[in-house]
Amino acid sequence: MGETITHKLKAFSLAQILEMESRFRAQFINSLGGFKSVCLVGTQNKSGLSNLAIFNSVMHIGSHPPLMGLLFRPDVVERHTLENILETHFYTINHLNETIYKQAHQTAARYNRTISEFDATGLTRFYKSDFFAPFVKESTIQIGLEFKEKTVIKSNQTILLIGEVKQVTLPKKCIKEDGFLDLELAKTITCSGLDSYHNTKIIDRLSYAKPDKLSTSIL
Repeated sequence: MGETITHKLKAFSLAQILEMESRFRAQFINSLGGFKSVCLVGTQNKSGLSNLAIFNSVMHIGSHPPLMGLLFRPDVVERHTLENILETHFYTINHLNETIYKQAHQTAARYNRTISEFDATGLTRFYKSDFFAPFVKESTIQIGLEFKEKTVIKSNQTILLIGEVKQVTLPKKCIKEDGFLDLELAKTITCSGLDSYHNTKIIDRLSYAKPDKLSTSIL
């Protein structure tokens, strides 16, 4: 199987990539990074209007303090999630699972600002611990964050927001003795490209890598 795939490899130059039709190129480049986390980001503005949007650009920034990053395309059009975060400083990140991925995908539609994606998709907003932004009730891993920093990427004007984790809710059984989270137990799914959703199956967990000792399985 590996040899067959190797014989069918095709190389692309930058010039060829730039010549691709725009939507084809977006799918192609978006898929290159491999499988990614996919989450729903919940916000609301100061008037109390809630917003919900799907993102596949959530990333780990650091653990002390606990920081997470979120990438936004340039704000040349209305970005309700971005605007709400900058206005109120609070937002939530909610993992997807197999029961809600279709509704989550629908949040990518360009709804009018006056329409909440919670209402449009049938997902349930709920608030807890006096946290300003709404969580997704159907999500099994829910994270509340406070905005800390905004950086504009000079190469293409993409915006990186960094938030500090203020609270986390998840199934107790997912937390292992060493702090590792078993996301499969939470039914968290992943994505590739712009519209492909996947469940996962763990292959192995390996011990901490050291130069004088080969890593071993710790499953």
